[in-house]
Amino acid sequence: MDASGKIAMDSNNSGSPVSRTIDRASAGAHSAIDKVSGAAHPALDRVASGAHRAVDTVASATTQSAQSLGVKREQLRNAGTRAAEQCRGYVRANPATSVGIALAAGFLLSRLLRSR
Repeated sequence: MDASGKIAMDSNNSGSPVSRTIDRASAGAHSAIDKVSGAAHPALDRVASGAHRAVDTVASATTQSAQSLGVKREQLRNAGTRAAEQCRGYVRANPATSVGIALAAGFLLSRLLRSR
């Protein structure tokens, strides 16, 4: 309660013991509320600070993961390109063997798929 409310109460019941008791109880309640409120602010600040740190940590880890995945994707793409180039080079160097391997792979694949 602010000072104007307290003054209004005092002017209505000035001097009575009940009025003084109510005023003391009211002042004590306000004091307790102020203490609790004052104690709650640092705790809330710590919780908010911890939440901010947690969000920053997760954001940082997510960014690092995304960058790592981008690097791995590029490495995998390059490995696929290199493997295709090596296969082309092998087929150009050994055309008869390549046709034989392709026929054998096709035969095995057809057998596996037919048995199911």
